[in-house]
Amino acid sequence: MKKPEQVIKRVQTGVRLEARMLNVLKALAALKGITLGDLIEGIVLHAFEGHCAFSEETLGQIRDLKKIYGLALSARDSHLLVEASEPHEVGGSRTRKAKQ
Repeated sequence: MKKPEQVIKRVQTGVRLEARMLNVLKALAALKGITLGDLIEGIVLHAFEGHCAFSEETLGQIRDLKKIYGLALSARDSHLLVEASEPHEVGGSRTRKAKQ
């Protein structure tokens, strides 16, 4: 038995992402024929349940796209990202910025 559709309300957001990561996400969404928003929602819903959002085939496509767009970041880097050319914030904020 198919689960009924879920009616939701979407909002526009101004989320900032690492540029190469965004390029990979946009390319993957285009490859799958879905919107960037739909892709991100799917990733988050899977992550909230502790699951990988991607099949082995899609993970291979992601590896290829990362090479194309020069994205060498991994999950280990997630707490180490700092923005270039912005003043450094005091207090260990998650959105730390690096000095130029």
